[in-house]
Amino acid sequence: MAPRVYPYRFVILGVFMLISMVIQIQWLAHAAVARPAEVFYSGQFNPQSFFNIDFLAMVYMLVYLIVSFPASYIIDTYGIKAGLWTGAILTGVFGLLKAVMASSFLWVVIAQIGLAIAQPFILNAITAVSVRWFPLKGRGMAAGMSALAQYLGIIIAMLITPMIIGSDPALPGYGEGFERMLLIYGLISVGAAVLVLVFIREHPPTPPSGEEYVRQSFGTGIRGMLKNRDMLLTILLFFIGLGIFNAVSSLTDAIAEHTGVQDSDGLIGGLMLIGGILGALILPTLSDKFRKRKLFLVICLAGMVPGIFGMAFAHKIAGDPASIYTLNLISSFILGFFVMSAGPIGFQYAAEISYPAPESASQSILLWVGQVTGLVFVAGMSIRDNQYLGDFMTIFAGLSVIALIGVLMLRESKMIIENNS
Repeated sequence: MAPRVYPYRFVILGVFMLISMVIQIQWLAHAAVARPAEVFYSGQFNPQSFFNIDFLAMVYMLVYLIVSFPASYIIDTYGIKAGLWTGAILTGVFGLLKAVMASSFLWVVIAQIGLAIAQPFILNAITAVSVRWFPLKGRGMAAGMSALAQYLGIIIAMLITPMIIGSDPALPGYGEGFERMLLIYGLISVGAAVLVLVFIREHPPTPPSGEEYVRQSFGTGIRGMLKNRDMLLTILLFFIGLGIFNAVSSLTDAIAEHTGVQDSDGLIGGLMLIGGILGALILPTLSDKFRKRKLFLVICLAGMVPGIFGMAFAHKIAGDPASIYTLNLISSFILGFFVMSAGPIGFQYAAEISYPAPESASQSILLWVGQVTGLVFVAGMSIRDNQYLGDFMTIFAGLSVIALIGVLMLRESKMIIENNS
């Protein structure tokens, strides 16, 4: 059957972007206002224990380790519609529960676990959606727009949340506004879930590309990927890069405090996400245009190095607190622009080099390893009231250099080479 693309693919992409954005908002709803949250939930948990405000971000990573592969199996076996419907229903139900029980830290944790279960059913479908609805020359763009939606969700959590919450300890109402904030996000979650149930379709009437849609079983695909040299290198890159991103995103308020900023303004995380949004719009599209995956992955990892070095050593490079904070803001923007652009390009590259393994299987492995390191990093950075946060930032600088060396060893995607010939 001749390849044909349908305008409805943009409806699919738009709805998928919305639910992806919402699940990320719910992930970090408390992260940028962790200090005011400790005031709001005062007496309901021990700030020195593992079960604290940072746990709300960590639980997403912890649950992902358990649910990721079952979610990908469902997506590959029963289709993207079944996977996204599952994720959407869980998002709507637990997003609303989180809002209704906003004043109870225990119930907020329970709702966050439900939302964490929803996440892999949504995020693991990125490459499956792009492959089933978009031609090869448009898949990097589709993956980039999906990543863009995630970054928009995170930036809303980072920048909009502090505007709703009393975040300045010098002003009246510090620590107030959590019920209102969670209600807004809960209603948005329900609306996005309804749109998924109404508009998501499995695939277009005819295939969008000339290549035959043949896929291995989930288990066979996983085994094959673990024998693939370039896939193993890509896993290493996500093990480092995504782990660092998850850690920095989860602890932006702690990083701000570490640099001497008293106001939980969310700007360090916000600028990182603004950079990521611009990068996700530009670099994956250029990767499609020039039919290059490795080149743009190298650019992304090379740009990551100065970003993470700036954040790790700002206190040594700059002298006064204002200069330290400014350098952190600039570095976070650079880090976001490059490392967050690597995600969608890397997902598409992995799907191409591991063909005919299922797309969601390759993506789930990459996300899974990033959640492992992210969880370890966040746990290590947050213990003993963030005592070791600076040490971990130094470790991140060294790991970024290792990632740059690793990406230089990749080979270009054969699918891209054949498409160019």
